[in-house]
Amino acid sequence: MSAAGDRARDLGGLAAEGSAGPQRPHAVEPWPRGISRRASMRISDVLGSLQPEFPTVTNSKLRFLEEQGLVEPVRTGAGYRQYSPADVERLRFVLRQQRDRYLPLKVIGEQLDALDAGDEGDAPAAARLATHDGVRAAPAVAGRWTATGLAAEAGVEEQLVTELVEAGVLRPGPRGHFDLWSRDVVVLAAALREHGIDARHLRAFRTAAERQVDLVDQVVAPWRGQHAASSRARAGTLAAEVGELCSQLHTVLVRAGVAELAP
Repeated sequence: MSAAGDRARDLGGLAAEGSAGPQRPHAVEPWPRGISRRASMRISDVLGSLQPEFPTVTNSKLRFLEEQGLVEPVRTGAGYRQYSPADVERLRFVLRQQRDRYLPLKVIGEQLDALDAGDEGDAPAAARLATHDGVRAAPAVAGRWTATGLAAEAGVEEQLVTELVEAGVLRPGPRGHFDLWSRDVVVLAAALREHGIDARHLRAFRTAAERQVDLVDQVVAPWRGQHAASSRARAGTLAAEVGELCSQLHTVLVRAGVAELAP
């Protein structure tokens, strides 16, 4: 965000002036603090750092988050993006808030503004790099689960996976393997089952999601049909943005309906 960039420049100016002249108010280092801000990572390096935890993150997703002002990579003279380890941790924070708390990007941006200003009430326990003993972790293999492996990964009985497949909620690939989204589906289905909602009841969720995906497809189709790499990247950005808006609208409608059920 521009506010973070301004604060970073303020810090550089204070360091250059030293102790000479009148004292100025202390500038707060943008969050995360204590992590290098040297922009030396290419976008491929960033993907390699994030994909062990977020296997679906793509170049288009990073560009989309940049367009939303959530991270500001440095541009080289040739126009290439370069990120710092601190940029990677900001991205990790954003992706976690989306995945774990289903927060809209506007709210996540406000959280980052608060963290940059020094209010770390909602900060993660500690920013960390995806390394083990200084060596970057290798991405986990995803999308290769059998029904047995998926059940073990989600911590449920294999029968639940079978029921979700029979209900059409889960769809294995041609070789019987499940994609990387399947684990989340199974985990959520298991939680709903605790409230008496069985796999057969979840077919409506799949149908609703497919209708929303059809709407997104109508929006991005003109861009996806073009051959330029920039057009395909734009299609990915639009798909992420419109898909997120659909998800937010669905969430709001469900919350509004549930609120009416309370006495």
